[in-house]
Amino acid sequence: MTETLAPNSSAVNEEGKKPEGRAWREKPYLKYYNSWTPAEIELSGDTLVDMFIKASNEHGKDVMLDFFGGTTTYAQAHVQVRKVAAGLKALGVRRGDRVAICLPNCPQHLISIFAVLYLGATVVEHNPLYTARELQGPFIDHGAKVIIAWDKIAPLCEELVNRTQLQTVVTVNMIEAMPKIKQFALKLPVSSLKEKREQLHSPAPGTVPFQKLVDGTIGGDGAYLSPVPERSLEDEAFILFTSGTTGKPKGAMLTHRNIMANVAQGLAWVGELGEGEQEIYLAALPMFHIFGLTLTAALGVATGGKLCLLPKPEIPLIVDQMKKQVPTYMPGVPTLYDKILEAAEEHNLDINGVKNALSGAAPLPVSISHQWQGRTGGSIIEGYGLTETAPIVTANPISENARAGYIGIPFPSTEIRVADPEDLSRTMPDGEEGELLVRGPQVFSGYINVPEDEQPFFEDWFKTGDMAVMEEDGFLRIVSRIKEMIITGGFNVYPAEVEEVLADHPMIAKAGVVGLAKEDGSDEVVAAVVLDEHVKKEDFDEEKVKEWARHEMTRYKVPRRFFVVDELPADLIGKIRRREIKDLVEKIVAEEG
Repeated sequence: MTETLAPNSSAVNEEGKKPEGRAWREKPYLKYYNSWTPAEIELSGDTLVDMFIKASNEHGKDVMLDFFGGTTTYAQAHVQVRKVAAGLKALGVRRGDRVAICLPNCPQHLISIFAVLYLGATVVEHNPLYTARELQGPFIDHGAKVIIAWDKIAPLCEELVNRTQLQTVVTVNMIEAMPKIKQFALKLPVSSLKEKREQLHSPAPGTVPFQKLVDGTIGGDGAYLSPVPERSLEDEAFILFTSGTTGKPKGAMLTHRNIMANVAQGLAWVGELGEGEQEIYLAALPMFHIFGLTLTAALGVATGGKLCLLPKPEIPLIVDQMKKQVPTYMPGVPTLYDKILEAAEEHNLDINGVKNALSGAAPLPVSISHQWQGRTGGSIIEGYGLTETAPIVTANPISENARAGYIGIPFPSTEIRVADPEDLSRTMPDGEEGELLVRGPQVFSGYINVPEDEQPFFEDWFKTGDMAVMEEDGFLRIVSRIKEMIITGGFNVYPAEVEEVLADHPMIAKAGVVGLAKEDGSDEVVAAVVLDEHVKKEDFDEEKVKEWARHEMTRYKVPRRFFVVDELPADLIGKIRRREIKDLVEKIVAEEG
């Protein structure tokens, strides 16, 4: 039975106050939708497991996974998923259990995801570069007893066995997914090859080799293993931990509905994706991040695409892959697109043919957008989302109506309201800033082990923690995060706004703005900056930059101090970590005495 997902509307007008915004209810932005994009999406009721099985049946002979030239077809992947699921079942995994995955992008990662879901269990994704200390809290939180991990981090996993509920460690040797000739080459006694081998693989005694699940040594061939019956869109599919930029990381529970809805919304937005020749997806963003998980892995399988998996989003790997085959679709972040453009220029790399690129995590500079479209002949779509929304809730139209500096307009079946932070029942007038609230089928069900009264919801609205403005025509722009807001002299300063201005200065490549506490309880606005590659540190004139900045923004927003750094702390997808920038600046100040 087909289900139409239409968000509920409710009047929030309150007498006696300035008229509330109307754009969120009247939806004037629908006129900017492309002809192929409906206002509401429809879900068939299929779960992620159903989606995978259908893709395997319809695209069995097509390549699903490509890892440095080693390929796996959809039919082969289905066989492996059944075998791994049977192996996990033999290891004690049952419906409703949670299984941790701690892997870079590799074929075993995606096989593991669908094997866990096949059993009706939940996938808990983790960054394989984290330390045992960073992982201990989340593991105690979610309680997984089984982990599928990169063999390089086996010692770390053993620490978690001693400190948490974890009992069984299944280790993955990524080299086993490579072509036989590369596997052979990596065994040769050549120093450079030995170094590469050691980067990819380490012996993991005392653990369960993943290959024993794949070859049926544990669990059998899985040929008769059927996916758990009575699957539901409401079943928990994933737990992903938020980045923790404002405190302790929290595990966001995402259902099959959340992911399937965002896949359907993405397909409705882009149009014709997967309808012609097989789509080629560049899977460089990590699948342990919601951006890579939904918008590469899930979307790729939904369209029967070929996923070219890279263990790291590093330019040399991306250049090598694009030389072999230019992807038709890729998600990324502005810094990644900028680096690819630089590499294309430097290596005379032809990237024409990338039909659709999706940019998120940070504002997309107009210059990068124009260069990208010019070199690829395709479109680059700026969107906005969060882990808690699986992830996308807004995007710019794929047309001349795209608006620089804005995160676009609400996705189909998605309502967005900008509310008064002091009274969330009141909608801010159009054009005025407030907290961005979201509701729609992609919004998560809550954080694990967090009391109901501490969950980020107001009635049925998700509180994003972002300050935003909705214009009269429904376009949205982000001002900053509420908890990153700096209060100086009684005025509110939003770091993202100041960073955007500073990045326009010819001497500055990147900026990270934070507030340092003063004795009077207010904050001092300071900036950590990375200089343009042509500017020497001794040539940076702080006073001249301040003078320039005073012409570009209100005086109280201009940083009082500048700190030149080699790079800004950022996560794997390029999103700057302001909390770490603040720690860095405070350390510099302390050393100065």
